[in-house]
Amino acid sequence: MSYEHLEVQCDGHIAKVTFNRPAKANALNHPHLSEIEDVVLAFREDPNTRVVIFTGCGKHFSSGADLTDPGTAYQVPLVHRRRRMRMGERAIEAILNMDQITIAAWNGAAMGGGACVATACDFRVGADDCFMQYPEIDIGVNLMWKSLPLIVNLVGPARAKRLVVGGERIQAQTLLDWGVLEELVAREQLLERTYAMAEHYAAKPPLAAQMIKQSTNQIANALNHAIMHMDIDQNMFSATSEDRKEAIRAYLDKTAPTFTGN
Repeated sequence: MSYEHLEVQCDGHIAKVTFNRPAKANALNHPHLSEIEDVVLAFREDPNTRVVIFTGCGKHFSSGADLTDPGTAYQVPLVHRRRRMRMGERAIEAILNMDQITIAAWNGAAMGGGACVATACDFRVGADDCFMQYPEIDIGVNLMWKSLPLIVNLVGPARAKRLVVGGERIQAQTLLDWGVLEELVAREQLLERTYAMAEHYAAKPPLAAQMIKQSTNQIANALNHAIMHMDIDQNMFSATSEDRKEAIRAYLDKTAPTFTGN
């Protein structure tokens, strides 16, 4: 199967999925997210692939949701917009629920939705230029795609609040220190080291490895569906606020916003 926004390479028991919108810093629009879901679901019927690597073409892993995506335009009916906005949630859940072991080969930025993809993977190998940021707060909305528990699981509540409420940009060494990254390597060694990790897991008995992964994810995410089922609705609600308009105005004008809570 061919894709417009992805490249897929398979080598023995290891596959690599590359986000291929480098001119947009691999921003995730609706068609791109749909292709991510499609390729992940295709691996469900592939018993030969044991490890899947996700990475970005060009400078960055992914700069997050594409704010120019017409799929989120306000002209469409609300019921339609709500369904389209769940595309990101579907892509993240598809990655999280893969049978195969997943590794993010993290180059450059993983922002917003890009950080959601990275945290949905089982492991992350970071290049020395990688960083994480959740900029949603500074444009007046909450993090969605059911991804808040994923970063809380990795770094704990206080550090997750620094990221998601504070909007802090966290650089590579701190990501390693916080446990977001398993390894931190020079940019030119990123794929080599990621493939070495992939080969380690691909050599394990696949049935046992995949069942252990699924059980671990169930333990770590047992309450996620119960408490995160409305984050899309929260996002749509916050997007109607006066503070959201002020955040966008300040962003475009490059001035400091004044928020009122309205």
